[in-house]
Amino acid sequence: MAVQLDDAVEQTAPRIGKGGAPPDDGAPSARRAPHSPARRTPHSPARRTLRSPARRAPYLLLLPALIATAVFLGWPMVRNALLSFQNLNMKELIQHLTDWRGTGNYQEILGSDQFWRVTLRTVVFTGVNVTLIMVLGVLIGLLLARLGKKMRLTLSVALVLAWAMPVIAATTVFQWLFDSRYGVVNWVLDKLGWHAMADYDWVGTQLSTFFVITVLIVWQSLPFVALNLYAATTTIPKELYEAARMDGAGTWKVFTSVTFPFLKPFFLATTFLEVIWVFKAFPQIFAINQGGPDRLTETLPIYAFTEGVGNLHFGMGAAISLLTIVVLLAMTAYYLRLTIRQEQQEEDAL
Repeated sequence: MAVQLDDAVEQTAPRIGKGGAPPDDGAPSARRAPHSPARRTPHSPARRTLRSPARRAPYLLLLPALIATAVFLGWPMVRNALLSFQNLNMKELIQHLTDWRGTGNYQEILGSDQFWRVTLRTVVFTGVNVTLIMVLGVLIGLLLARLGKKMRLTLSVALVLAWAMPVIAATTVFQWLFDSRYGVVNWVLDKLGWHAMADYDWVGTQLSTFFVITVLIVWQSLPFVALNLYAATTTIPKELYEAARMDGAGTWKVFTSVTFPFLKPFFLATTFLEVIWVFKAFPQIFAINQGGPDRLTETLPIYAFTEGVGNLHFGMGAAISLLTIVVLLAMTAYYLRLTIRQEQQEEDAL
């Protein structure tokens, strides 16, 4: 019995090395001291409990915006989707009748040549406007970065005033400018020697009407791109420009090797926002000539309004508006796919 007790004491007693420290025999200790606290891993329950409120905080802050979006955007979208499956004309609207048509509205729209012509026209119109907005906006933004303080302030104030002008007010001004009889544009062209432009009707043909609308939309969109680009250029270290110029880089080389790579996320995000803004442009086109002449300048938003409200085919208009959203989502998804692919390629290159 005594021998067994001695063996048990030797097995349970901690071994003491030199200086009172545990001996280092190369093997990890299988036991901890009775009163030593256990080491907690990053994934321990206690740490997870402490972090869970912080993880929930962003979602709680987003909750009011999500609720407002669901109420003011989600519910009208649901109602619009229900209307798109109905044959809702003035008769059904007055008598409060619900005439379900199923997918008949969509079949009629997708089977018409008018819808596809308007869709192609909208895509081309958006591409031309966004290209002009981005090119001119970048040039003005770079100009702001090179001007002195007084000239930069003057140009910035002019851009802000143009940006702050309401859409309908700006459209009315452009209607006056391009008026066939009393317009300033025709008067200036006549004084410069183009006497045939003295009474030119700018909204009489498809091309000239689109020209006026494009000038209006580009003029309204330039301040957003230019001011944001100038603000973004202030974050680029000046040492990068100095190093590029010391290497003999010109203006174009400095832009392609320093400015554009550094501000690439800005260009991608701004282009994405401009595509959405131009694609859904409604008041400028409608106020200039209501999609005329002969409905040749109709884009998808104008087409949906004309069929729905103008021709009193509310179910048809609802279906066209939903198809417009689908087309915009398809363009957006394709653009985001290209953006993500480029970012992955950059990460792989690094």
